[in-house]
Amino acid sequence: METFLDTVGSINDETRIRILRFINENGEVCVCDIESSFGMIQSRISRHLKILKDGGFLKVDRRGKWAYYSIRSPLDRFRLGILDEIRYLDLDIPQLLKGCGV
Repeated sequence: METFLDTVGSINDETRIRILRFINENGEVCVCDIESSFGMIQSRISRHLKILKDGGFLKVDRRGKWAYYSIRSPLDRFRLGILDEIRYLDLDIPQLLKGCGV
């Protein structure tokens, strides 16, 4: 039950849904890329990413001082269904802007 609630709770925010779709569309992205693309401060982005990771959607790969996020694989049918439904929402998803200078 706790896993279900964490998953549902992780998507009860429009910004997190937009970030999730952004990552799903762009593949692996650095926190700094999300920060640049969304025009948000790093601490706020990191908070949203932690919630999505705890909800079972994301995996993180740390390389030096940078953290790269991508959709966790494999995903269960429930989370795959959520990602599929998010594709059909009318959301303003920003273009990927590289923020790290990498």
